[in-house]
Amino acid sequence: MPLIKKKSKVSDEIPTSSMADIAFLLLIFFLVTTIFDRDQGLQVVLPEREDAEVDVPPDNLLFLLVQPNGSIVVRRGESPQTQTITHRQVQGVVRQALQANPEVIAAVQTHPEARYEDMTNVLDGIQLAGARRFVLQQLQE
Repeated sequence: MPLIKKKSKVSDEIPTSSMADIAFLLLIFFLVTTIFDRDQGLQVVLPEREDAEVDVPPDNLLFLLVQPNGSIVVRRGESPQTQTITHRQVQGVVRQALQANPEVIAAVQTHPEARYEDMTNVLDGIQLAGARRFVLQQLQE
C-alpha cells in the first residue's frame, strides 16, 4: 500500500481571534497600575466664622497689593511709603518683615483685573518666606 503523507500546512497569517481580549487586558492593567499625581496646592486653614472683629496693630500689617500689570506694591502698616516689587522679590520682603516683627500678618489685596497667576505667585512667596498668617482681600478702588 502506498503511503500517503500529509503535508503540514504552515499558516502565514497572524491569529487575530484573541487580539481584542489581549488589548482589553492591557488597557485594564495600565488603568489599574497607573498612579495619578494630585495637585497639592496651598494649604489654607480657614478659621471658624466669628462676628467679633479682631483689632490688629498697624505695625503688624504688611500690605501686598497685586496690580493688573503683575507688579506688587508693598506698604507697611499705616506708612504712606510704598515700594513696587516683582513676584520674585516677595519672599525676601516678607522674610525681612518677619525678622523685624514675628507677629506680622501679610495682607494680600488683589485688583479685580489682576491675573490669578500673579496672586498665586505672591501666596507662594509668602509661604516660602515662612509666614503662616495672611489675609486675602479684593482691592477696593
